[in-house]
Formats: sequence, structure tokens, C-alpha cells
Amino acid sequence: MGSDELRIGTAEREETARLLADHFGMGRITPDEYETRVTDAYAATTLGDLRPLFRDLPQPHPGFFGPPSTPLYAQATTQLPVYGPDPYAPPPAPVPYSAPVPYSAPMPVPYSHRSKTVAGVLQILLPFGVGRFYTGQTGLGVAQLFATFCTGIGVLWPIIDGIVLLVNGGSDAEGRPLRP
Repeated sequence: MGSDELRIGTAEREETARLLADHFGMGRITPDEYETRVTDAYAATTLGDLRPLFRDLPQPHPGFFGPPSTPLYAQATTQLPVYGPDPYAPPPAPVPYSAPVPYSAPMPVPYSHRSKTVAGVLQILLPFGVGRFYTGQTGLGVAQLFATFCTGIGVLWPIIDGIVLLVNGGSDAEGRPLRP
């Protein structure tokens, strides 16, 4: 069985996608080519499926492809013993910015301009939903107002809600977390 028929795993697919992202970041492939090649990489099952993705690209290639082939004239010079780095060699090129990797973590939600402390204190001191009106959650505020004035025991709901706001925080009407 040839090396192109060897099956690959998730690690090889992810290394391929990372290297394709490097080539994309260097401007060697277009966004459409990048998307197509990464999709093909995640669908690949053998080494032979991955080799065509790098056929027209210079190094770096995945390490599991094996060492890059060297031309005959380079093989003759590699027979000399190497005693350390070449002092006359140019410095290594800086690593360019790479494109964002797909499936990245979600962006954090910004804080609300309203405070959880103010909302909690308003709920406790004015126990008829004022803290919920402050956060912009008018539906919940109206429900607490109605429960407070219709039933005497309804006054406990806004007080408990105020304590929960002080301890755990909450969110405003847009779903942003309240400031500490």
C-alpha cells in the first residue's frame, strides 16, 4: 500500500487547515480558494486526498507528508558536515499575520451602561418592580407592579429579585450583562 493510501486523522486535518490559513494570510490563495481547500481538508480521509491541496503552494507543507524532496545539486552539498548555524545566512523572515481560524470563540458581549447594584437596591427599597424598569425590562416590571398591588404577598417577589440582582447580576433589555 502506497503512502497516499494511508488514512489520516483529525490532527492531520487540523494541521492542514492551519497551514492553509498561513498561506491565506500570506496572500498566496484567495478567500474562495482557502474556503474550498479547508473544506476539502476536513473531508479528506487519506494522505492522497491532502497532497493536491499543497501542489501549487511553496513550503510550509504538513510535516506528515515527509521531508521535502531536494534537487540533485542540493544533495551534493548536503554531504558536508554541519557544525552549527551559518553565520552568513540571512536572518529568518518574520512570521506574517495569519487569517483568523474558522470556528473561533464567540466575541464577548459588552457590558450594559446600567449597574446591577442600582437595579438591586431599587428592587429592594421600592418593591414594586422599579429595578426592572431601570434595566429596561418593562414587561417584568409591570408583572411585579401588578403582583405587588393585587396581592400583599407579591411584595416578596421584587425583594427576592433585588437580592438575586445584587448577588448574581442580571442583564438589561438588550441581553447585555449589567455592570458590577
